[in-house]
Amino acid sequence: MTLVRQPELSGSIPVAPSRPASPRTLTGTDCESTTAPPSWSDVAALATRFEDTPPEEVVTWALTQFGSGLALVCSFQNCVLIHMATQIDAGVEVIFLDTGSHFAETLSFVEEVRAHYGLNLRMVRPGADADGWPCGSERCCELRKLVPLTRALAQRTAWMTGLKRVDTTARSGAPTVGWDSTRAMLKVNPLARWSYDDIARYEAEHHLLVHPLKERGYLSIGCRPTTRPVSPYEDPRAGRWPGTDRTECGLHGN
Repeated sequence: MTLVRQPELSGSIPVAPSRPASPRTLTGTDCESTTAPPSWSDVAALATRFEDTPPEEVVTWALTQFGSGLALVCSFQNCVLIHMATQIDAGVEVIFLDTGSHFAETLSFVEEVRAHYGLNLRMVRPGADADGWPCGSERCCELRKLVPLTRALAQRTAWMTGLKRVDTTARSGAPTVGWDSTRAMLKVNPLARWSYDDIARYEAEHHLLVHPLKERGYLSIGCRPTTRPVSPYEDPRAGRWPGTDRTECGLHGN
């Protein structure tokens, strides 16, 4: 199925925010028809509805529901979600946050995946206000990830991520469909219930490209100055922000 594209333009449910409505008739896998996309008030029902749904079906629903109003935000640690999404809509917009501090291997992998899938890839970079906050500094993630992402999603109605509950304790309750209170839009996490073994199994079954740093022990890959390889006996996220108690950059809360 190919979706018609239009011109471009975290867990808990907050008090109802104000947000513009973009009328769109629900089709595809959605069971009810309405004239507006889901909003904050629909999140609890959607989270329940999709809790046990296979990721591929969640991706299909999201792309059918939101069309070009949805963006897939990807770190390129793997390309599982990219593979799923491009089977449904080859032109889905994929956003990559280029912080200026990524491993050279990550940037090369991004280009390899882009070429392989013919991605509609949007490289989002920080503004000049990030110049005084290098990787690892207090406001680095805010100015190099959070602010650029908010800007990139300004005209969207939903975003999709590869967030998984196994990643950190802070993500253990992540819903498959949730509400991003910061940006007042739905956030879709099709892989929320998957384990690392599920990811590896899907990569093998579909012969996916694999990040070159993975075989060198980098099981959770972020920016070069704040990421180290881990041993087989460590949690994969132990390699992020080593020597600190930090576990999140803030994109998915705290």
